[in-house]
Amino acid sequence: MKTINKLVYAFLLITVSLLNAQLPGDVTPSNPGGGSTGGSGTGAPPLKSPIDMYVIGLGIIAIMLIVFFTKKYTAKKI
Repeated sequence: MKTINKLVYAFLLITVSLLNAQLPGDVTPSNPGGGSTGGSGTGAPPLKSPIDMYVIGLGIIAIMLIVFFTKKYTAKKI
């Protein structure tokens, strides 16, 4: 029963985070002063964040940590 509850909570957490995600095209910069934006660019945020470069590495590290801690704690069952 506890495992099912954890899976349901994880599913809900992932679903809510995906539903609340904001796409780069949805961002509209506000200019309360009414004047220029102060820059020479378009005012749109960059499409890629710096963490995009490390997604594969972070995924591999996460899988390695999951395997390590799973083996560590299942080996100590008495």
